[in-house]
Amino acid sequence: MAKDILHKIQDNTSDFSKGQKRIAAYILSDFDKAAFMTASKLGKLVNVSESTVVRFAVMLGYDGYPAMQKALQEMVRSKLTSIQRIQTSNDRLFSSDVVTSVLHLDIDKLRVAVEEVDRAAFSNVVDKLMAARHIYILGVRSSSFLAGYLHFYLHLIFDNVTLVTSNSAGDILESILRIGPGDVLVGISFPRYSRSAVKGVQFAHDRGADVVAVTDSAMSPLYPLASSVLLARSEMISFVDSLVAPFSLLNALIVAAGHRKDRDISQIFDRLEGIWDEYGVFDEP
Repeated sequence: MAKDILHKIQDNTSDFSKGQKRIAAYILSDFDKAAFMTASKLGKLVNVSESTVVRFAVMLGYDGYPAMQKALQEMVRSKLTSIQRIQTSNDRLFSSDVVTSVLHLDIDKLRVAVEEVDRAAFSNVVDKLMAARHIYILGVRSSSFLAGYLHFYLHLIFDNVTLVTSNSAGDILESILRIGPGDVLVGISFPRYSRSAVKGVQFAHDRGADVVAVTDSAMSPLYPLASSVLLARSEMISFVDSLVAPFSLLNALIVAAGHRKDRDISQIFDRLEGIWDEYGVFDEP
């Protein structure tokens, strides 16, 4: 895996100018704060010009400051504890109306997802689901809700879907014990990545199953284990994650799979409507 930005800074310290060393020292000590600063603000804080900050980013191999900032933010999402998340995001969320702040952050994630989703990879994932001998869906901790949502609908579309419900690595491996070639495992994980989820995905990969990773970036430990990857940002909002973009991406996956089996879906729901009416499942309006 590529070195993270902190290692890049440490490896290049001897080549930095005095001003660049001040930038480096601040990032190494307070990377969680630096990740959300503009180049101008970071420069003022360490008493260098904005152009010096930009040159510093280029020297590290980035196209510019935004690319370096993105690398910092990705690392922050994977490394921060819940307490650090709260401290880092308080200024962002509570400087104005919290409802507006949170909703705008979620809207931003959806906007980025529209621009960044790999359409070819998405289509490839749908193909894999259609051809799968068996589909396993794995997500733990907060990702378990994403996994459960995906399972609820795929279970209506396909008759070969299993939701892995445990958070324990041992139980996860037992649940996918028979996985192998021809099977598909949809692994869902976002920072802070769960070790048990990663072990489950590693097991599926080692057994020759097709792994579809639904995660946040190429820095994710699921990324190198997957044959197909769907990326969606889950930028931190205090101690919780923004799962709006991943949910929307899974919605698109469900709709696309359902469209491929349009006739079957119509028959399934026609049958369900009859059952619901017969047993009075839903109250009439």
